[in-house]
Amino acid sequence: MSVRHGPAKTLEIGWREEVGLPDLGVDAIKAKVDTGARTSALHAVIERDYDRDGARWVDFLAPSPTMKTMRRHSLPLVDMRDVKNTSGVPELRCVIKTTLVIGRRHWHIEVTLTDREKMTFDLILGRTAIRDHRICVNPGRSFLAGKPRVIAPRSLRS
Repeated sequence: MSVRHGPAKTLEIGWREEVGLPDLGVDAIKAKVDTGARTSALHAVIERDYDRDGARWVDFLAPSPTMKTMRRHSLPLVDMRDVKNTSGVPELRCVIKTTLVIGRRHWHIEVTLTDREKMTFDLILGRTAIRDHRICVNPGRSFLAGKPRVIAPRSLRS
């Protein structure tokens, strides 16, 4: 019997979803899916950016797995970008790459780091994070994808 591995079905998600950021040790975080925002943004406090072995890195504090405290991370800096904040004012932000998990699907996304302490959601998922992954956003619904679950690659399954 042959197994067919065709294109993934379209995944319907709501305007807010529980997603995982396993590279940051976060199994689940509530995210606002904002197709009006180009860039994704994670609540973080930047400590410093610096050179390490010929590459730029950033040290920052981001929500911990319990979401009650902040946890320190050091990751390669992908870019520094001007991004318009919620007030429309451009601000220079650090950009990192991390794994995003929605339901059973996971892929890498770029995320800007910014102070979102006064915002309802610690994570905004912009349209570039979801555009090439057969995602349909239902603006009238929430939490359609279920809890984020990382599935081991087929080669590691028993």
